[in-house]
Amino acid sequence: QVQLVESGGGLVQSGASLRLSCAASGLTASRYSMAWFRQAPGLERECVAVISWNTGTTHYAESVKGRFIISRDNAENTVQMQMNALKPEDTAVYYCAAGSYRAVLRGQADYWGQGTQVTVSS
Repeated sequence: QVQLVESGGGLVQSGASLRLSCAASGLTASRYSMAWFRQAPGLERECVAVISWNTGTTHYAESVKGRFIISRDNAENTVQMQMNALKPEDTAVYYCAAGSYRAVLRGQADYWGQGTQVTVSS
């Protein structure tokens, strides 16, 4: 059974940092591109960051470029996202996802985590 379990969310003030982590089990994470999505109330789910399974190529939403950094540890089957200079508009539920690079960029994934809440107060 495949599981993606997110951790690291919380309530922080504007300008603070958080580090999200996703632990994958039941699959070999090194064979999947991994991504972080987010969804705020009333808004569509947004792909925030993607990292490819083989070359480590990354892609970021314009709204987080220069502030968020996605990384992966294939040996540990984990993916992380360092979020810096957080803004109130970053408030959302953040989801870890695994799938092909192109599909993930289209908002599709083979596997999804349950999500972790990130709240940024002004």
